[in-house]
Amino acid sequence: MSNLPPERRTVLRALAGLGALAFGAAACGPAGTAQRSGSTPAGSSRSASGGAGRRLGAEWERHTRTFMAWPALAAGVWEEDLRSVREDIARIARAVGQYEAVVMMARPDQVSAAQRAVGNQVEVVPLAVDDLWARDTVPVFVEEGGKVVGVDFHFNGWGNKQEHTHDAQVGRALLQKFQIPRVQAPLVAEGGSFETDGEGTLLVTESSVVNDNRNRGKSRDTIEAELKQSLGVEKVVWLAGVRGEDITDAHVDSLVRFTEPGVVLLDRAHPSTPADSWSRSADQAKSVLSKATDARGRRFEIVDLPQPDLNRTTGHGDDFVSTYANFYIANDAVFMPKFGDRQADDRARGILQEHFPERDIVPVQIDTIASGGGGIHCSTHDQPGRPAA
Repeated sequence: MSNLPPERRTVLRALAGLGALAFGAAACGPAGTAQRSGSTPAGSSRSASGGAGRRLGAEWERHTRTFMAWPALAAGVWEEDLRSVREDIARIARAVGQYEAVVMMARPDQVSAAQRAVGNQVEVVPLAVDDLWARDTVPVFVEEGGKVVGVDFHFNGWGNKQEHTHDAQVGRALLQKFQIPRVQAPLVAEGGSFETDGEGTLLVTESSVVNDNRNRGKSRDTIEAELKQSLGVEKVVWLAGVRGEDITDAHVDSLVRFTEPGVVLLDRAHPSTPADSWSRSADQAKSVLSKATDARGRRFEIVDLPQPDLNRTTGHGDDFVSTYANFYIANDAVFMPKFGDRQADDRARGILQEHFPERDIVPVQIDTIASGGGGIHCSTHDQPGRPAA
């Protein structure tokens, strides 16, 4: 993470007076929807009921497509940066589209503009969205009975910090559109909260899930059992994270990432950065991982992934997220942020190439997304399976 709390700019502006966007009741909150159940044809839903036949795959496995979302909110959110953040999103979509199918969700009245921006290689579909954070709003895909199903974790604006009326419904609408069965988890969480090796191990920050703003009154043991049930994982490794200093409560996907079973890359602050809650979180994660084993009993190999020097980055701001850990693994490529510190960018690219030797490492400039508190992984969501024709 950066040396400043990576809060999404919307929270800061909301706290400054935009009360309609902050700390309001989200359309899909932990008290209202997390326990519902129903029937189960493709596109409809059922409750999570046993993960024995369920499997959460690793991101490096083959994808059918990548889902993304076209940011729609200007007033109170991106303001004058909406055009720039759309340019970043289009840049990511075009880059990923060179390697696999990309589906961009966009509000119906914005489909034409989005299509012009991303080009003909990206499919733009009309689906009401609020912002670009597809990692958190799209359901988590698992395999069950030889098919892909979407586990809906009831996105509630990162613990009701923001009201995302449309994004709260993205899970249901997207699965229905693509005829993918929907499973309703008994939890509230976001996709950025989860990191897996595809072999039964799940890394999670406690701050982002064992939190009353998502799962009021639930203990860590209860949540762990429900994660195993919903995702089909066998072992959960808990990292402390950071509470209340960014909108996500410190998602794991900006802290530590698997490159293969037993091997993780860990975000590390630049040496010039003073110690803070984020660097201490990384220290705590390293301590936990150095003593832990995965679902197969392996010890973790931990590789540091150093941040750039913030004095040399091309993007800036109080919310700027300078971690390279928020990379995205697609078919035959890995997409990493290009921050403008040439030495640090090259070092990160070299580390990623060493760990993904058969994949192209593609740097993408995302200064506006990063200044808004996110990254490439935050804005993409993989659907596992055979690549789309």
